Amino acid sequence: MVHEPQYNPQVRCVAGMESGIELCIPPDDVADPELSIVIPALNEERNIAEFVSWCKEGLRRSNIRGEIIIVDSSTDHTAELALMGGARVLKTPKRGLGRAYIDAIPYIRGKYIIMGDADCTYDFREIEPFVKEFRAGCEYIMGSRFRGYIEPQSMPALHRYFGTPGTTWVLNVLYATHFSDIHCGMRGITRDALLRLNLSSQSWEYASELVLKSVQLHLRTAEVPVRFLRDRNGRVSHHKRMGWFSPWQAAWINLRAMFVFGADFFLLRPGLAILWTGVLLMLAVMFGPITIGPVTFSFYWMLMGLTLAVLGLQSIYLGCLAQVLNDLTGDSRRRWTRLFRYTRSVGWSAAAMLGGFAAALPLVREYLRFHLALPHEVPFQSHLAITGLFFIIAGFMNFGFTLVLHAATRE
Repeated sequence: MVHEPQYNPQVRCVAGMESGIELCIPPDDVADPELSIVIPALNEERNIAEFVSWCKEGLRRSNIRGEIIIVDSSTDHTAELALMGGARVLKTPKRGLGRAYIDAIPYIRGKYIIMGDADCTYDFREIEPFVKEFRAGCEYIMGSRFRGYIEPQSMPALHRYFGTPGTTWVLNVLYATHFSDIHCGMRGITRDALLRLNLSSQSWEYASELVLKSVQLHLRTAEVPVRFLRDRNGRVSHHKRMGWFSPWQAAWINLRAMFVFGADFFLLRPGLAILWTGVLLMLAVMFGPITIGPVTFSFYWMLMGLTLAVLGLQSIYLGCLAQVLNDLTGDSRRRWTRLFRYTRSVGWSAAAMLGGFAAALPLVREYLRFHLALPHEVPFQSHLAITGLFFIIAGFMNFGFTLVLHAATRE
């Protein structure tokens, strides 16, 4: 049973930098911390006092000077109990898990940050592996329950054997990474790296955004085993409170983040393959049908080639723009603007369109010669005109892409 905490007049509260935010500082506040433990909390009065005690024990075992920041949006006594235990409390409006971390950034004083949950499901008495990796130069550290310890009945079978392994596999394929548990709530990051990540996710997808952007920024990354414990003191997890659909919604939100930040995976390389397949089909029958074994490649195969080539070219351009829009290092901007230099690219577009019109002119002459009709037999000019149409389309698409690319990369 939770007893109502007593008011402590030594607690100092100051208005935050944003409306609706207030920072409360305990009497025994730590000066100049090296590590900040930053924890969002929502109605966790059952466990918050013990959790803060665990954090203090973890700091003591790791021999590091640290602060505990509880980002609180509760309607119960979570904030007061955390303050009594010696944690700083940042009171914020309730507006999402990811947003809690964004709100906390201006108030984090430590060089290193460990994130997690306030429900005592992650054992914050054992933060020493994180501290060692930080001091070894790591910028982003993922906890792994699968490489550590999972207490019986702490993780539903659906999460343990399907949801988490499945979404982890998807991320590893998309981003060529080797994580074992991307949904582990206990993770570490340097304050400098967190600022460079420029988090934007407001909800559950912040977890995937952290991983994805750490890969894009080429942060020095490590993975450490952690202990995952079942809910304590009759606590019911947030997912269970929100209903059976909540885990599925969280999974979809995280997948959406993976797909959006990794859109080029679905566009760039597949687009190149589709483009060259289409171009080869067109070139093979540009001067008329050809037969290879039992297969005759005719005018209709050429139309299929045109369709594939246009689809592939569009995919390549969208993939380039996706890389530019999600570029955190500037590498993609420099690579694509160097390849598509404005004057050269516009010149190529004009040449392609003029060449395409020239290739289509013989068919136009045939059309006029037959009194605005074309013969039933497909003439040589039709094959050549299809190639010309592709160059007209490609030239215009390249021109449009060049304009958008340089608009997106404009300083």
